[in-house]
Amino acid sequence: MQRAYLASDGAYNGLFFVAVRTTGIFCLPSCSAKKPLPENVEYFGSVKDALFAGYRPCKRCRPTENSAPDWVRGLLDRIAADPMQRVTEGSLRELGLEPARVRRFFVREYGLTFQGYCRALRLGKAFEKIRNGGPLDEAVFDSGFDSHSGFRTAFEQLFGKPPGRTREADGIRVFWMETPIGPMIAGATDQGVCLLEFTERRMLEAQFATLRRRFDLPIFPGESSHLEQLRAELAEYFAGRLREFGVPLVYPGTPFETQVWTELRQIPYGETRSYEDLARIVGRPGASRAVGRANGMNRIAIVIPCHRVVNKDGNLCGYGGGLWRKRILLDLERTGASVGAVSG
Repeated sequence: MQRAYLASDGAYNGLFFVAVRTTGIFCLPSCSAKKPLPENVEYFGSVKDALFAGYRPCKRCRPTENSAPDWVRGLLDRIAADPMQRVTEGSLRELGLEPARVRRFFVREYGLTFQGYCRALRLGKAFEKIRNGGPLDEAVFDSGFDSHSGFRTAFEQLFGKPPGRTREADGIRVFWMETPIGPMIAGATDQGVCLLEFTERRMLEAQFATLRRRFDLPIFPGESSHLEQLRAELAEYFAGRLREFGVPLVYPGTPFETQVWTELRQIPYGETRSYEDLARIVGRPGASRAVGRANGMNRIAIVIPCHRVVNKDGNLCGYGGGLWRKRILLDLERTGASVGAVSG
């Protein structure tokens, strides 16, 4: 770690963080700031550990926002520039990347292999093209498939129906973004945002299963106007300039869950409520435990502000993204101080 830090090696970004005892700041290994003496440095395996130890993120390298290794960012930029290109294992080796390492990273961060991610991205583009009235032949061959049959098989596996039956169909487009408190995944239908979660949350896989059950729609990488609005509003929120989100939301659940989630949206910025308070508001006094379960099942973090619910004595408790994030969010709303930027 010391060798990587002294060499400002970006390949180690996200694998560990460098904290400087004399300044109280923690950085990425690639940070261009002046290197302190090795005896004044300690290392942490995560942003959470560095924050818990009392360190503040560096304003130069912004470690809470840019923690992906440089090779990942380069690869994602390459795919974004031309989503229809075929990046084979041979192509990865030509870029100096070991395919197994790429596969492991994408499975851990995105729940898909790299090839699976690229295929879903291409098919999502094809889905949008067909929905907008584009010719099927163009969608097939622009997606990198050599035949209609191969395209049709892959398309039906992802979307559950043949291409010709999707012109009026909807889907859940998902997008990964970096935020000042760690990477998040967002999802939206044509009606509005239906998902905003921290990528390492253990509940994420269950949330995807619930999305499929509640919406009966395919989930694939993509963009939408709702996701663009969400990203812009999150940036303003973390900068301390936005107190109320305007992006449309869609959050079906049981009648009790949707009632709790709707009431969460009524808690004013900068204020908190206890589980007991919320139980009384929804007409179920004594059901604070049930309220807590519904709170934990919230699929749209921050925008539906479940972080504003605390214990009766005011102490922090139970937050799927971790108490350290809850503390940062409540401090932001109490002081209005900027946390950082949001990038996609």
